Amino acid sequence: MTGKRTAVVACMAALMACGAGEVPAGAHTAGGGYSVGELRRDLAAVRAAGGGDVNVVARVDGAGGAVLRARYGTAGVGSTAPVPWDPEFRVASTSKTFTAVVVLQLAAEGRLSLDDTVERWLPGVVRGHGNDGARITVRDLLQHTSGIYDYVTDPAVQDKLLNHFDENRYDSTPPSELVAIAMRHAPLFVPPPNGSPRRWAYSNTNYLLAAMIAEKAGGVGWRELVEHRIIAPLGLRHTYIPGENPYLIGPHERVTIDGPAGEPVDLTEESLQHTADSGVVSTPSDLDTFFRALADGRLLPATQWALMRRTVPYDDLPVPPAGQQGGYGLGLRVVPLTCGGVYYMHEGDGLGVYGRPAVGADGRRAVTVSVTSTTALVNEDRLNKAVQTLTDHALCARR
Repeated sequence: MTGKRTAVVACMAALMACGAGEVPAGAHTAGGGYSVGELRRDLAAVRAAGGGDVNVVARVDGAGGAVLRARYGTAGVGSTAPVPWDPEFRVASTSKTFTAVVVLQLAAEGRLSLDDTVERWLPGVVRGHGNDGARITVRDLLQHTSGIYDYVTDPAVQDKLLNHFDENRYDSTPPSELVAIAMRHAPLFVPPPNGSPRRWAYSNTNYLLAAMIAEKAGGVGWRELVEHRIIAPLGLRHTYIPGENPYLIGPHERVTIDGPAGEPVDLTEESLQHTADSGVVSTPSDLDTFFRALADGRLLPATQWALMRRTVPYDDLPVPPAGQQGGYGLGLRVVPLTCGGVYYMHEGDGLGVYGRPAVGADGRRAVTVSVTSTTALVNEDRLNKAVQTLTDHALCARR
């Protein structure tokens, strides 16, 4: 339900455990050139960028099964147990990459076309207040070039999160109703005719619509599409879609922020993130596996993988260490590296949980950083800069 710089972050901010860095026994360099000590140093900088009171874990998976891990903090406020090495967490907007893969698989099978309009698949759904589903394609949804209003920024949705979180933590509003909320607002813009240059604006509503189309084209629900097409084939044993179930089933961290009177507000159990824009739960190891499988061609045919990496400019993340901004493809960011080439990633900013999975272009090495709040929400610009540095170091290390 949340994405980069959405109103969720602003609203939850109004509500507003330490430990030594560790590495597992026997850990070794992931492919050469990036050591456990360097990962610990970079992760300490991530923690400092998060305010110093967040819990963090990072994992680097390299060629030949090489793994690096580091962590700082505890399993949550009041706990003396360390951060789990491979914690489950709500990956938030990283779910969009899972959804985009499913849509692109369906396109490869001829069940839909990226040039199909929303109106063709969902007649009358995107209409009113200047919205026109006949002007918006499936590609526009996946690339955030539709101009459709982001339902998360609706004042009523903000009010639920800001003033009535406990009353709404088990909210299970269906996607169609969330889309209807967006349709009460004029679009930010209407896409020009197909083939013309596109303007970019992030909107969670896009991925609700993309999943609704995928369900019609695929014949089953979004959850089943992701389970059958991604989770099961890759053997992602700790990746699942809880839907309306508010509980995480494996080792995880407690997510808290300080309330108005200083008391901790626990955000761990909630159903708000239950839709295709945010509803996946995973772990650092599973996310590394997923992104490596994407980059090395196990999930998509070459044609669709090339389309996924065809980008438009975005402006919502800091400029990475390479000194030039990346681009947004179809549910995927393409980011330049200081050593040349690019990496692929998609951030996830949830309710006090921030995930940053990334993979090198050749699929040989992937890195995931997970950050969990204990007292306050983070400054995302500072956090993103620190994670970008860690990612660049990990993926630029000599092979």
